[in-house]
Amino acid sequence: MRKILFPLMLIAVLFSSCGEYNKVLKSTDAEHKYSYAKKYFNAKKYSKSATLLEELYTIFKGTVNAEESLYLLAQSYYGMTDYQTASQYFETYYTTYPNGEYTELSRYYSGYGLYLDSPEPRLDQTLTYKAIEQLQLYMEYYPQSERAEEAQNIMFELQEKLAHKELQAIRLYYNLGTYMGNNYLASVITAQNALRNYPYSKYREDFMYYIIRSKYELALVSVDEMLQGRYREVTDEYYNYTNEFPEGKYIRQIQRFYDYANKQIKE
Repeated sequence: MRKILFPLMLIAVLFSSCGEYNKVLKSTDAEHKYSYAKKYFNAKKYSKSATLLEELYTIFKGTVNAEESLYLLAQSYYGMTDYQTASQYFETYYTTYPNGEYTELSRYYSGYGLYLDSPEPRLDQTLTYKAIEQLQLYMEYYPQSERAEEAQNIMFELQEKLAHKELQAIRLYYNLGTYMGNNYLASVITAQNALRNYPYSKYREDFMYYIIRSKYELALVSVDEMLQGRYREVTDEYYNYTNEFPEGKYIRQIQRFYDYANKQIKE
């Protein structure tokens, strides 16, 4: 008997809960709805709180509940892991209330949520760039905040992701070689840009390696008039690499490139 009663009681509670929520949705009393929106939010029923707050935050504009309702709406979407929508509402909050009670938190979570949504390097990195932008603004506004160090570390992590994406592009160009054009040159240019954009990246050595490797391959397919100049570029890049990474992981490979190029150079 007890085994039958428990499921029945559970179903009754669920129906009761749904009935309560539907009554709140139909209510025309904004304050009543708001009290339930906060109740649902505190109970981590973010979908329900977001639905109510979407209606209420526009109604509350210019009232004492305006700031809090907008912030809770942003946090509701954040709790639902809809970080892009949450970021938009956090941004709406801090632009609407630049000196508001929740401005610092809104600036932080606007960037942090996008960081959580940032995709793997092979995919489009629009969200990554946006996350860096938001966190950079947070750092500028709150350099002494207790979250400042964490925000900076997250920015470094996101920049490494962008650097990794560049490395993937460099490798792709290199592997394409002379297929449908001179992809070795594209590999060199992409690697040089990556060095400028991410000078402290952990992939710095990889960038430098692909510059010399691609220049070496470029020399091998060059016309006679350009050979000497391109072989000299290989030897120049060899010195650039060895000066910075005298015991680098690619030292054997680039030594081979250098030895061959150096033999081809006419005095």
